[in-house]
Amino acid sequence: MPKNYMETVVDYLIPSVLKKYENICTCEKCIEDIKAIALNNLPPMYIVTDQGNAYAKLNEMSSQFKANVIQVIVEAIEKVKNNVKHD
Repeated sequence: MPKNYMETVVDYLIPSVLKKYENICTCEKCIEDIKAIALNNLPPMYIVTDQGNAYAKLNEMSSQFKANVIQVIVEAIEKVKNNVKHD
């Protein structure tokens, strides 16, 4: 079954990026909003085979790839922080 590997990467990186912020809501709704915004601004990376999984993991190790994903997550955090959708 195809899987968007980018979702795994975003799930992995969000907690470490959030640790750098103060005064940010980390409720499930806000985290899901951050994740959705980030994923909508990143190219999907669907994998279906072990070879595809190996390629995705290799790509994940690239420092530039990681920096790009972190930048998109930071932008998503700022959007959610400035537009909280709950009380």
